[in-house]
Amino acid sequence: MSGTQISNERATQIPSAATVDLKLEVIVIPVSDVDRAKRFYGGLGWRVDADLGTGENRVVQLTPPGSACSIHLRQASAGRVPGSIQGTFLIVDDIQAARAELVGRGVDVSEVFHNGPKGVAPGPDPEGHSYATLASFKDPDGNSWLLQEIKTRLPGRGFSSLDVATLTELLREAETHHGEYEPTAPKHHWSEFYAAYIAARELGRTPEQAAKDGALNVERTRERVRT
Repeated sequence: MSGTQISNERATQIPSAATVDLKLEVIVIPVSDVDRAKRFYGGLGWRVDADLGTGENRVVQLTPPGSACSIHLRQASAGRVPGSIQGTFLIVDDIQAARAELVGRGVDVSEVFHNGPKGVAPGPDPEGHSYATLASFKDPDGNSWLLQEIKTRLPGRGFSSLDVATLTELLREAETHHGEYEPTAPKHHWSEFYAAYIAARELGRTPEQAAKDGALNVERTRERVRT
C-alpha cells in the first residue's frame, strides 16, 4: 500500500472538525482563598460537585443551576491571577428574576443595562431583543460575570448532535414519564412535555426532575396561549 493510500485511509477515519463535538466542560477560576470562593459560589445556589486535593493542587468544582459547564476554583499561583477572569456569560431567560434571586442571596449585582445603537445604555433592551439585555456581578476576587437574557436563540446554538442510541433512550424515558403524567394532565401536545424532558436530561437532571420540568413546561405553554 502506498503512502498516499495510507494517508487517504486515515483521512476517512478521522472526523473533520466540523463534525466532532467540542463541548466546553469547565472554566478555571483563579482565587486567593478557595474556601471563601467556595462559600460565595455555593451561596449562589451552585452545586458543589467535588473538592479534591490540597494547596495549589486543590480543585473545587461547582456547577450553576441548569448549566452543562462547570467551574474549577483553583488557588492563585504564578500562572493563575485572582480576578483575571472577566465577563464570563451566564445565560438566563428572565434577567429580572435572575437578578432578583442573586440580590436576595446577598450578591452585589449591577442594574440591568443593554447594548443600544450608541453603546451601553441603562435598562433592558426597549424591543426585548435576545442577547442585548445584561447585568453584571463579581466574586470576592474580582472575577466578573455577565447575566445575558436570551429568549430566542440564534440558529445552531441549541443542542449538539446526539447519537441515535442516546436519543432513542431519552425518547423512551420521556414516553414513560409522559404516560404517567398524561392521565391527570390538562389537554396539551406531547411535544411540550417531551422537549422539556429531554432538555432537562441533557443538562444532567434526574428523570424525576426532568418529568417535573416537562409538566411545568406544559403549564407555561398553556399560560402563554391564554395570554
